[in-house]
Amino acid sequence: MKASEMFAALFVLVYSGSYATLAGEGKKEDLECTCENSYCVNDTCWGQICYYTSVHERIDRGCLSSSEQCYVPVVPGVYSKCCFTHLCNANLSMPETTVGKPIKLILLVGVPLLVLSMAVCGLVYWLRTKRQHRPLVEHETSMLKGPCGGDPTYGDIFDEYCTSGSGTGLPYLVQRTMARQISLAHCVGKGRYGEVWRGTWMGESVAVKIFSSRDEQSWFRETEIYNTVQLRHENILGFIASDMTSKNSSTQLWLVTHFHELGSLYDFLQDSTLDPEGCLRMCLSITSGLVHLHTEILSTQGKPAIAHRDLKSRNILVKRNGQCCIADLGLAVIHSQSNDYLDVGNNPRVGTKRYMAPEVLDESIRVDVFESYKQTDIWALGLVMWEITRRTNVNGIVEEYRPPFFDVVPSDPSFEEMKKVVCVDQQRPSLHNRLHSHPILSTIVKIKKECWFQSPSARLTALRVRKTLSKLDQDHDYDIDKLKLDL
Repeated sequence: MKASEMFAALFVLVYSGSYATLAGEGKKEDLECTCENSYCVNDTCWGQICYYTSVHERIDRGCLSSSEQCYVPVVPGVYSKCCFTHLCNANLSMPETTVGKPIKLILLVGVPLLVLSMAVCGLVYWLRTKRQHRPLVEHETSMLKGPCGGDPTYGDIFDEYCTSGSGTGLPYLVQRTMARQISLAHCVGKGRYGEVWRGTWMGESVAVKIFSSRDEQSWFRETEIYNTVQLRHENILGFIASDMTSKNSSTQLWLVTHFHELGSLYDFLQDSTLDPEGCLRMCLSITSGLVHLHTEILSTQGKPAIAHRDLKSRNILVKRNGQCCIADLGLAVIHSQSNDYLDVGNNPRVGTKRYMAPEVLDESIRVDVFESYKQTDIWALGLVMWEITRRTNVNGIVEEYRPPFFDVVPSDPSFEEMKKVVCVDQQRPSLHNRLHSHPILSTIVKIKKECWFQSPSARLTALRVRKTLSKLDQDHDYDIDKLKLDL
């Protein structure tokens, strides 16, 4: 892909399922348009507007459902036009006067932008390196000690220059052609939702989550949230694009994100151990991501509050700097206090039973109150912290990885089995004595216990957890520096 294609924000579509009709008869007032792209069912479609687009000789014709979706900036190598009569886009083509200009425009505009982008990337990299924590002490994963701890290099450039304005990925026109530009390398994970593949795009590794047809609503939900909510945060998985493609006569639903080679926290903890500082770094980063989700930001490009509803170690990825980022927003709930709006989605899939809070298991949760969903996230956060602390080495003692409640329920517990353990017997995961002998871990133990209160309203908030962990991190850094001075 040429550099100018990265800036081809031709059509801004706030994803809300409001596509034009791709086949069949439209409404009486709709236009019939020539349809020539990967979404076409027939040679024509119906909508309010017809459009023609040429991106470096790649032609795209179709229809849009509203005039708000037509935005045509001046971009080198790109020509587009909207029209408003039946089949008006059938014979449109790029004017001859524009054909010879792209190279000159790229030299005049593209090169300075490229230099500026490289300078910005260099500054961001330097700042991140300055902020870098001490290396994570772990077991047979030396790649964690690498100096680069951030997202892939294209992440900052895309979010700075190529967003659609409301979301955190690429412009919609670029998204809708992603599947044709990505080369899948190998499968890195499978689950009930589908598969995750490592792919290559523009010379960089990306993660491609391919949803199964039965989990279509999760794909729609994640796509909707990522394309309409400003979610850019170092502890939220970076979104690139969402696409629908056809493979072997079947439709595939793709979600393209940044790739993290260490995989999920669940996979990482199987073979790797942590020191107390590494444990604190992971817990703090996960909590920071959750705070960003839970917080409503009131500004021009703000965001509503979001509750995850399926927080677990399999839905958290480990970055090379020892921090984590939260993934999988297929069950997320959205709330805007400013206009009293609560959107729970229409996904029939429930969360993971092992991580369900008592009020979910006994069905006493107040489903019309957004705060209730945040409180279930806090319960799950405490369980994730428990998984991390089990794999933390204190005085040479470390426990094998086990999932929460491994000693009281089977590997795939039923709803009723979890309800009996958590609600009736009110059991909590056991805590090893070694955790109380270290100042960092003893504080995390206290936090976990306050995340596991039976009463949802008594639990800590994500913001309170982050403040406590941040202070612990600052105090520990001070102690280390003081020790160096004394020596």
